[in-house]
Amino acid sequence: MGKSSKDKRDAYYRLAKEQGWRARSAFKLLQLDEEFDLFANVSRVVDLCAAPGSWSQVLSRVLIKGEKFGRAAWQDREARLRQQMLGVLPSDSDEQTQSELRRNLAAQHAASKPRDDVKIVSIDLQPIAPLAGITTLRADITHPATVPLLLSALDPDYARDGGDGKATTPVDLVLSDGAPDVTGLHDLDIYVQSQLLFAALNLALCVLKPGGKFVAKIFRGRNVDVLYAQLKIFFEKVVVAKPRSSRASSVEAFIVCVNFRPPPGFRASLEEPLGVGERLNTMVEARQRQMPVVAAGRMQDAARATWDCAVGGCGHGLDYDAVEERPVYDDGDDEATDTMRTATTDPSKRWIAPFIACGDLSAFDSDASYTLPEDYVSLDPVQPPIAPPYKRAIEMRAALSKAAR
Repeated sequence: MGKSSKDKRDAYYRLAKEQGWRARSAFKLLQLDEEFDLFANVSRVVDLCAAPGSWSQVLSRVLIKGEKFGRAAWQDREARLRQQMLGVLPSDSDEQTQSELRRNLAAQHAASKPRDDVKIVSIDLQPIAPLAGITTLRADITHPATVPLLLSALDPDYARDGGDGKATTPVDLVLSDGAPDVTGLHDLDIYVQSQLLFAALNLALCVLKPGGKFVAKIFRGRNVDVLYAQLKIFFEKVVVAKPRSSRASSVEAFIVCVNFRPPPGFRASLEEPLGVGERLNTMVEARQRQMPVVAAGRMQDAARATWDCAVGGCGHGLDYDAVEERPVYDDGDDEATDTMRTATTDPSKRWIAPFIACGDLSAFDSDASYTLPEDYVSLDPVQPPIAPPYKRAIEMRAALSKAAR
């Protein structure tokens, strides 16, 4: 498959190269921001699983350089044109309108200027090519040592102050566009992706400020509603979004969580992450003690043709009553918006996460093929991955192919 063939089949891949983005995923974040206004009042951002850096590139160009894209850029141009027209044709009756437009235009112009108060940190296991204003860390988001490293990058005074594991200036927005290498086994891929999301959420809970936002990639599977309900414990609003630049044939979507509100008494820690109960170690040790079961005597009762597990101690030490099921309720009742629901609430009410399609309908369809001009010249990617995990496999395949000739 040649370059031009891929440019025909993937309009966003072609646009990413033409507009200087590192990857087509940049359009996903831009369309999410266009729908949810993610970057409003945001100055401190953490980008997890950031390589090759397309989302960090969007953050750099929007938050640091003050560039505008999509609907915001169109509205800005329209406001300037209107201001110019009113300036050319002044009217006493429109003096108040003109002054308001001038103030709005001045505010928009100030917002579009480069900002020095923005702090953005990108984390990935793979190296990331440098970006203007972005601090990159090569670390594991599941390791407890990553949190102090991240807090030191966000606040240089953190290490000098002794570092108590808490952010002195918490983060406004945490992004995660990470995904595992898919195997084709959908259930396995969905499970691994959910665990990656939990890892990103655990880190986000350590650094997010109350009222902060969290955006992460998910794979929509059969039991994804459970994941939505778990996120609803920590955020007031949870929405599932599908950008237009994301292929409709893909199970990929993005979970947008707004207004972080941790439950009373909750303490986030990577040493005790979510999804790992307090009794897990005890249950694992008990399971290891009884498997394999080595019988001290004959375990079968020949007279009754039954098995007696008492010798091996089957099930000994396991507390299966430790799992507590809690129903999930609707947001409509204001009195039932507390994180911990009471058993007296009507169990017939269930909460369903809204699903929103992002992106203007006039935008390109990610599943369609488009005809290229006759004089079209295919461009190379802006920034190829520095050390992708598949690089070694490609080199070995090339060596085997060369040896076979």
